[in-house]
Amino acid sequence: MKKFSFLQRPQTMSNLQQETLDVFIIGGGITGAGIALDAITRGMRVGLVDMQDFAAGTSSRSTKLVHGGLRYLKQMQIKEVAELGRERAIVYENGPHVTTPIWMLLPFYKGGTFGPLATAFGLNVYDVLAGVKKGERRFMLSKDEAIQQEPLLNKENLLGAGMYVEYRTDDARLTIEVLKAAAERGAYAVNYMKVIKIDAGNLAFTKVTVEDQLTKEQYVIKAKKVINAAGPWVDEVRKLDAGITEKHLILSKGAHVVFDQKDFPLQQAIYFDTQNDGRMIFAIPRDGKTYVGTTDTFYEGSIEEPTITADDKKYLLQAIHFMFPHLQLTQRQIESCWAGVRPLIHENGKNPSEISRKDEIWQSEQGLITIAGGKLTGYRKMAEKIVDLVSEQLSNEYHRTYPKCITKKLPISGGDLSGSAFFEQYVERQIRNGVEIGLTAEQSERIVRRYGTNCAQVFNFAEQNDTCLNADLYGELHYAMHYEAALKPVDFFIRRTGALLFNINQVNEVKKEVIEEMAKTLHWTMAQKSEYHKELQQAIDEVASIH
Repeated sequence: MKKFSFLQRPQTMSNLQQETLDVFIIGGGITGAGIALDAITRGMRVGLVDMQDFAAGTSSRSTKLVHGGLRYLKQMQIKEVAELGRERAIVYENGPHVTTPIWMLLPFYKGGTFGPLATAFGLNVYDVLAGVKKGERRFMLSKDEAIQQEPLLNKENLLGAGMYVEYRTDDARLTIEVLKAAAERGAYAVNYMKVIKIDAGNLAFTKVTVEDQLTKEQYVIKAKKVINAAGPWVDEVRKLDAGITEKHLILSKGAHVVFDQKDFPLQQAIYFDTQNDGRMIFAIPRDGKTYVGTTDTFYEGSIEEPTITADDKKYLLQAIHFMFPHLQLTQRQIESCWAGVRPLIHENGKNPSEISRKDEIWQSEQGLITIAGGKLTGYRKMAEKIVDLVSEQLSNEYHRTYPKCITKKLPISGGDLSGSAFFEQYVERQIRNGVEIGLTAEQSERIVRRYGTNCAQVFNFAEQNDTCLNADLYGELHYAMHYEAALKPVDFFIRRTGALLFNINQVNEVKKEVIEEMAKTLHWTMAQKSEYHKELQQAIDEVASIH
């Protein structure tokens, strides 16, 4: 496997300056990563930068579901439901290690938004539109069956429930695996590299000036086509090109809260409507925790670090109190939390929940191609559309033809299996390999499920451990640095492992040793070490905030 490491950064930047790229992508979230993979597999020369870490924006702050868009059925967005349903299955087949089917319970109550007939009909239509496979089709539960499935449910006025399948994911890891697949095939991808100037004055190519956010060095990159996939920052990038025209973004914030399962012992994922405004909320068990989200409110604060407010927590706690009244959860039991912003295309007179999540592509007079909107689930199809456009333009302007999209059946990094059906067998075999080198079965299973067919590299690093770190943590840390371009502790703890969100106590226990090991491996100065330590502590304080 090709290394994708911070230590290769100087050589990567040298290559980027020397070549004239076919495609240069601004933004390393799931949209940019998908575009990079599609373009490189069609034979284009591809570069990508992100001013933060890869997936540091919306792509690590979602509800962590690759879902088929059931909520859009309520809004009669039939085409979106059908497309998202098909794409959901493709995401799973291409990366079963980062996507897990889970049964979701949809309870219905007397006087609620959905009744038994509407729920049964809606889920049946959803199964048909989304092309749901036979073993994952919906079924209905009586009141007693629903309570048996999840005893914490509010029993008052409960009529029954529907059961259907959603796909849980780790959004940041999905993004990283897609980007690694592109890098393994020759795409250049660099994090902490900010675009500061776009010059389209040359007819043959556009010059893009980027600034290294670590060293403040500047570089000029030449590309025939420049794609703005900067998520919530797309309007900021457009200002570097030709300014904002009539079409612009509006940001919506989604907040989530996490509880330990001893406080919130949920055994069944649930999708329920709130008592006050009828919005739909997820409550999902994961790795000994239960997380609940999301809110949907217009947002005008810091895009880099959207924070969860007292009102956000109050809203989610009210929803929890209604659906799980016997728990009596309070803010003090919130173990961690996160918030993200969704980049939506402005529509007059609509509230955040009503604005379409459909992606749109448009091009400025100077040639900058911008893509905005869209869903995590639809990233591959969005990439296909924009690379089709670029392919056509390059063909017309440079008389070079490119093949059609092949990503529909292309495994992402770590997904090199003969389909999802073989994943569980693979997990069992690899657990034995992990145990043979001294890891526990539990540690081995976690590594295999997180890294898929790349687990052998993690095991190799774990076997080399001669530090006070646990071998599994040492293996994951060195794999993140050498093969996943992790530069800072926050990269590792948030976007490579998710530990800060779902195991904050462990982060506090090992943060000092992890910083020491990263400092030694990546040759940090004392100033860098101090800076990255402060940055991690600030992230811990923000995530753990319960005030």
